Amino acid sequence: MMCNILHNLDSVMSKSFIQRYAPQLSLILITIVWGGTFLVVQHALTASSPMFFVGCRFAAAASIMLLLSWKLLKGVTRQDVVAGAGIGLMIAIGYGSQTIGLKTISSSESAFLTALYVPMVPILQLLIFKKYPKPMMWCATVLAFVGLVLLTGNGFSSIQLNPGQIVTLFGAVAMAMEIIWIGHFAGKVNAQRVTVIQLAIASLCAFISMPVLGETHIPAFSWTLCLTAIGMGLASAMIQLTMNWAQRSVDSAQAAIIYAGEPVWAGIFGRLAGERLGVMALLGGLCVVLGVILSEMKWTRKKKPSKVAYEDHS
Repeated sequence: MMCNILHNLDSVMSKSFIQRYAPQLSLILITIVWGGTFLVVQHALTASSPMFFVGCRFAAAASIMLLLSWKLLKGVTRQDVVAGAGIGLMIAIGYGSQTIGLKTISSSESAFLTALYVPMVPILQLLIFKKYPKPMMWCATVLAFVGLVLLTGNGFSSIQLNPGQIVTLFGAVAMAMEIIWIGHFAGKVNAQRVTVIQLAIASLCAFISMPVLGETHIPAFSWTLCLTAIGMGLASAMIQLTMNWAQRSVDSAQAAIIYAGEPVWAGIFGRLAGERLGVMALLGGLCVVLGVILSEMKWTRKKKPSKVAYEDHS
């Protein structure tokens, strides 16, 4: 009987934990998927130009979401369109810039420069919306960023801003704005409708930018490109829909810290593919994980008379 009681208690506690932290857990899940896409994109670039692949990737993602959400599109609102267009534009710039950069710089340099979106989110929130992050969030941001630097094995002294690095850095700004834009509209719009719109806009922007960026020829058909685009489209649809849903209850700055776990998983998948992780990289991964945990912690103190805990906003 005691065993049954303990079993039921564990079941209730587990359900309570999952329900309470479902948005955060879902974001952690997509960082695992996200981390695995890095090697896939590099492989795809052997059969395609950067922006054409980005366009195909998000066209596939938009098609998948359209099949799942076409009934909901009848109720599309002006705010859905504004939110989707803004997020889609940032996606096209962010992923496009990162993909272009990967043609001329190393993966570690790309990861380091892209990692700048982590501290950019609270800073841009402060500059644009006058939203002051909690002190603990600043600490978590710094810890996660330090971890990302260690994880890539680069220091500031080894970074020389060539064109590829500059365009990657530009992409990091766009990714930070994407997270902020999603957070700004979260809860105000329908997540599925906005996901369809933003993926379609991202694909359209990528294709339109091709001649501007010198991509004047469409790559020849190959099964590598076709299957990779479909696979990445499925992953992108899941990632973007989850972000739109979860950030209704997860702060943008906190979400950025969780997304910082992406290079950790990228490093693990790289290891499985034959890459080696050094001691400093492993230490960096630990820092990122600690940053995620720290972002969830809240300072509490007790009032002497009533002994009621409250959140410290100082």
